Amino acid sequence: MDIKPITDDLAVSSQISPEDVPAIAKAGFRSILCNRPDSEGAEQPEFDRIAEAARAHGLEVRFQPVISGQVEDRDATEFGALLEALPAPVLAYCRSGTRCAILWALSQAGTQSPDDILKATSNAGYDLSALAPRLKGD
Repeated sequence: MDIKPITDDLAVSSQISPEDVPAIAKAGFRSILCNRPDSEGAEQPEFDRIAEAARAHGLEVRFQPVISGQVEDRDATEFGALLEALPAPVLAYCRSGTRCAILWALSQAGTQSPDDILKATSNAGYDLSALAPRLKGD
């Protein structure tokens, strides 16, 4: 688990395990959002196991599986709606955190400047400069 803050209300992470959930709750997160489909990797625990651990620690949890490399605008819209609905701060995770960062960036298009979006993701360690045309609506 490698938690990287993007905003005060959102951090992203690589794959988490049920055993990570107590530390996530202790760190102050109130929700977990999974963007990784089950069975994407042999080493990954199923979402239901993480959800069970999260609920046992009083966290909200949602499953929004998105296939790596196939992030659609509708996925970003749904991600943004989930962020608004879930208690903050939210920890979103996938295989590496990149997919979650992309979803957040695209969900912010039209509400923040592309430069501000790319700066936030860059500060978290994600170079999403290739998304600039999508963030500008080109």
